[in-house]
Amino acid sequence: MSLTRTLILLVASIVMLIASAAATWSYIESNHELEELFDAELAQSTRVVQGLVQHLATTQSSEALAGILRETLQLPDGALEEGDYDEILPDGTGHKYEKKLAFEVWTATGTPVLDTLSANDDQTLTPGYAWSEATGFQWRTFTLQDPKTGYWIRTAQREDIRQELSQELAMSNILPLLVALPLLVIAVAFAIQVGFRPLRKLEQPIRHMDPESIHPLDTQHAPKEVTGLVGAVNGLLKRLDDALERERRFSADAAHELRTPLTALRLNLEKIDDKYPGEFSELTASVDRMVHLVEQMLLLSRVDSGAGFNPGDHNLSDIVTQSIADVSPLALQKQIEPSLDDQTGHATIRCQAALINTLMRSVLANAIQYSPAGTCVDTRLQRLENGYRILVCDQGPGIPEASRDKALGRFSRLDQRLGSGAGLGLAIARRIAELHGGALDLLDRQDGQPGLCVSIWLPE
Repeated sequence: MSLTRTLILLVASIVMLIASAAATWSYIESNHELEELFDAELAQSTRVVQGLVQHLATTQSSEALAGILRETLQLPDGALEEGDYDEILPDGTGHKYEKKLAFEVWTATGTPVLDTLSANDDQTLTPGYAWSEATGFQWRTFTLQDPKTGYWIRTAQREDIRQELSQELAMSNILPLLVALPLLVIAVAFAIQVGFRPLRKLEQPIRHMDPESIHPLDTQHAPKEVTGLVGAVNGLLKRLDDALERERRFSADAAHELRTPLTALRLNLEKIDDKYPGEFSELTASVDRMVHLVEQMLLLSRVDSGAGFNPGDHNLSDIVTQSIADVSPLALQKQIEPSLDDQTGHATIRCQAALINTLMRSVLANAIQYSPAGTCVDTRLQRLENGYRILVCDQGPGIPEASRDKALGRFSRLDQRLGSGAGLGLAIARRIAELHGGALDLLDRQDGQPGLCVSIWLPE
């Protein structure tokens, strides 16, 4: 699993968990504080009515006091039965957030003076907060007795209104947090992506590093947390480069050391063959195969190392034509007719002409070697959007699709009965194509005939 994805999921989960806990706690606390606030307002409203009763009790008669209270505090008919936030004052005045207060006033002896609540309870009047049921709703009440006049005053507020208002206000408090939470998660993901950018910069040189040009990673811009890892990777790259260099040097030295005695052996066999014609032909053929193997090993060593690779602008059509001419003697020996279908006319690419010639000769020689006598080896040069394709098709036994990767490996010969090579021709050809930024693939013939097509793509 990706470390970036793991960190994003982990941090985002922790942030969401903490934010959810904070939002829940804030919602509960807000509800509690708002209930306290509503209770305080309920008590304050009761004291306002208490002041009004005190004033009227000293200036008005009992009948006038009751009339003024009903005129001032009595709500419109049906106002208490409404279950929504509609305005409760006549003509649409008031506000939907009005808390629908109801007031009750009794004399000191318990005689009702004002009863807007019409509560169905026979409880004894006691000061303080309580709950009452009326008009199908629960009401929160606050009761007090005026010490000067002896009047009992109770203010009631519908519980569903309190709950709805407190929930709306609590939600308005946590809503910004809930809205900001996805933005916070996105910001965390972006920050982690930015934080890992130096690691991705370290990854690019390794991803595109060529085995022939291994170099240490830049430690100056590496994060401190991975400095040790970068140092270990640089040490590994250094050991790998040394090992590859020893391998290349061994191959080159071994090939050089073998070429001289093999050449001398070949000359001595030629002298013996003059005296005893035909008696040492098999030995001479074996020496020739060894000489060919040494030459291919030397060529492969040079191609792997990239030594002397100096590309320039060359005519690919001319190189292909020259390569076909170079293998014509081999084709004549097997009575094979090579052909060229150049669909470009003049294909100019940036390459090293000698290496492309070697690539073509290896592919053509391989096709001729495995083709039956009297057949054709067709070469087609095509223009593509991003370069050129060379298609070399023979009429030989072909190679099964499952074995084609193996056939492109080094020292690989699928059928030892055919040909006399060392299994390096296609490997060298593919390495030369890769050195030029191209590719070499093995395909089936498109015309339904038996055989194999070698596709070589080279960029412009």
